[in-house]
Amino acid sequence: MLILRKKTIFNLILTAMLLTATAVGAETVEYDGLIEPYVVVEIGAPAEGIVATVAVDRSNSVKAGQILVEMESSVERAALEKAKTMLKFDGEICLQRTQLAFAKRVHGRVKTLAGISKHDKDQAATEIIRAENYLKQAREKSTLAKLELKKAQAIFDRCLIKSPISGVVVERYVSPGEYVNSQPLLRVAQIDPLRVEVIVPAQMFDRIFPGMTATIVPELPQYGKQTATVTIVDKVIDAASSTFGVRLELPNAEHQMPSGLRCLVRFNIDRYGNQMKKVTARNDTDQIQIYKNQIQR
Repeated sequence: MLILRKKTIFNLILTAMLLTATAVGAETVEYDGLIEPYVVVEIGAPAEGIVATVAVDRSNSVKAGQILVEMESSVERAALEKAKTMLKFDGEICLQRTQLAFAKRVHGRVKTLAGISKHDKDQAATEIIRAENYLKQAREKSTLAKLELKKAQAIFDRCLIKSPISGVVVERYVSPGEYVNSQPLLRVAQIDPLRVEVIVPAQMFDRIFPGMTATIVPELPQYGKQTATVTIVDKVIDAASSTFGVRLELPNAEHQMPSGLRCLVRFNIDRYGNQMKKVTARNDTDQIQIYKNQIQR
C-alpha cells in the first residue's frame, strides 16, 4: 500500500510539474507561410492522338476515376466490339464435345463386338484421344479470346483519360480536335486537405515536431483562423539560410479555403512542457529517479 501511495503521489507531482511548466514556459511564435494544394497533377495522354471530347473546364470539381478527356477511339472501339463478339462464339467447343461423345460410344460398341480386329479397337480408342485434344484446342482458343478481350479493353481504356485524384481543374490546355503527343491535357489540384509550407529558423529545430498543431491566419481575413497539423519536419537544415522547412496539413472539406494564399503560421511552443514529454517518452530513468527521491524525502 505504501508503494502504491508513493507511485500515486509521484504521478500527481509529475503531472503538476508538467502543467506548471506549460503555463510558465509557453510562448507563441509566428512565421510567414504559404497555403498550397496538397497535390498538383499534370494529366497527359498515354499515347498520341486526337482529342475527341473534353468533359471539364477550369474550376470544375472532379472525382478520382472520373473521365476528363476522351481521345478519338473509333479503331479501338471496333477492336473491342470484335473481341466481345469473338468471345461469344462457342460453336467449335460444342462441335468437339459432340465428336468426343460419339467417339466414346463407338469405342464402347467396338469393345463388345466379337471378331473385331485389334487394329479396329486401337483406332476407336485413338479417336477418343483425338476428340479430347480437339476439345482442348477449342477451349484454349476460348481462353485466348478472353485475353484478346482484356487487351482490347485495355487499349480502349487508354483513350479515356481519368482523374487520378479528387480536386479541381486548375488549367485546361486542349480542346476537341487538337492533336496531342506528349503535352499535358489538364492540370488538376487536390485542395482537400491543403498543405501549408513554412520556413523556420534553425533555432526552432527540435521544438517543432510532427503531430503538433498550429494556428493558420490567412492573408484574407474573411477565412478566419484555421488549425493545421504538422506532418513533415525537414531533417536537414539549410546551411546558407540557417533555416529548415515544415509542412502542415490543413483540412478543407468544403473547399472554402482557396490555395495560393499567404498566411501566418503560429506555433504555441511549450518549452519546458515539451522537454518533460521527451524525457517521459525516452523513459529517462535518471531524471525520473530524481523525482522519486524527492518524493521519498
